[in-house]
Amino acid sequence: MNFGRGPSVVLNVGGTRYSFSREVLKDFPLRRVSRLHGCLSEQDVLEVCDDYDRERNEYFFDRHSEAFGFIMLYVRHGHLRFVPHMCELSFYNEMIYWGLEGSHLDYCCQRRLDDRMSETCTYYPAEEPNGGPEGKGRRPPGTEGRKWLERMRRTFEEPTSSVAAQVLATVSILFVIVSMVVLCASTLPEWRAPENRSVEEQSRYTAESVREPSGIIEAICIGWFTAECIVRFIVSKNKCEFVRRPLNIIDLLAITPYYISVLMTVFTGENSQLQRAGVTLRVLRMMRIFWVIKLARHFIGLQTLGLTLKRCYREMVMLLVFICVAMAIFSALSQLLENGLDLGTKNKDYASIPAACWWVIISMTTVGYGDMCPITVPGRILGGICVVSGIVLLALPITFIYHSFVQCYHELKFRSARYSRSLSAEFLN
Repeated sequence: MNFGRGPSVVLNVGGTRYSFSREVLKDFPLRRVSRLHGCLSEQDVLEVCDDYDRERNEYFFDRHSEAFGFIMLYVRHGHLRFVPHMCELSFYNEMIYWGLEGSHLDYCCQRRLDDRMSETCTYYPAEEPNGGPEGKGRRPPGTEGRKWLERMRRTFEEPTSSVAAQVLATVSILFVIVSMVVLCASTLPEWRAPENRSVEEQSRYTAESVREPSGIIEAICIGWFTAECIVRFIVSKNKCEFVRRPLNIIDLLAITPYYISVLMTVFTGENSQLQRAGVTLRVLRMMRIFWVIKLARHFIGLQTLGLTLKRCYREMVMLLVFICVAMAIFSALSQLLENGLDLGTKNKDYASIPAACWWVIISMTTVGYGDMCPITVPGRILGGICVVSGIVLLALPITFIYHSFVQCYHELKFRSARYSRSLSAEFLN
């Protein structure tokens, strides 16, 4: 610290005093407090805090003392939660003042904050690391590097955070669309004709396919997706969390089959069994369909669907339990009424309970393909009960799932609106 004397400094926040050593302030997690370490004069100090006592070497901040106490708990233990009986927006305002963001809150509190901000349509722009125009030109060491990494991370993770992010998202969407068109075209009879060739011709075709237009397009798309995944991994904050994210796992599943198929083609060469069957290569190539899920990064609708399934997994499990119980009951009864009783007319479609399960599931979901149906009077009565029961059972958890879907949609839409607001400011600048 370049201003003041003494081995320690005192922070007075709303009447509550905290004592720290000078070295602790250098890398303090709160941005506003760490800025005190680079102050050269009393004027610089007054740009950071509200008042300064030279004799006590005490820095006064006219802020909410209880809120700062909870923020200090985050500094010590790494968990940030709302102050009880305090407005979420007021606490968020305190967080922004000290240099924290909504992402530092625990997950439950983030949802509360998003709900409250979506209800009031209140926007709190994040404070600049320099404290605004007054602190311009004096930044703590290493701030530029962290700011650049954060900007890169938002560019790749948030499509609406900047102009560059929107351009990158548009290019990524185009690559996904092109790759899907090539995948669909590769299943046409004209494209699949080379599969019926001889072993030698098939081997030459496999080796030359990379040089064809479709192979070149596929290689370019894979190269783009690979580079994008690598860059996002490099700029991510937590590498372990990055690997565990579902979308990143899907990206890996979509990219890896291409390299596996290329390696298999290179190392197997003229292996007749592999060339005749080709099952492994076809399965690996068909896994490119996972690229469609990459669109979830750029569309709120797909993100809402994924977030709803994540939050409503209990309701989904309950729905599956309802269906399984109903399938067990109705399939056993239908097999008994249609085939198990000696009534002179046996329905061969209901020869077993597993076969009857297919009829139960298409009846409960009101699909009704008509490939199998009861022919006895008791079986038809049971079929009517099965259809009505399916409608009732499927409708029971829908209300919970619907409300969760609406809530997730508003949260993601509000989050996107915040980034769009910063994007508008970038256009104006």
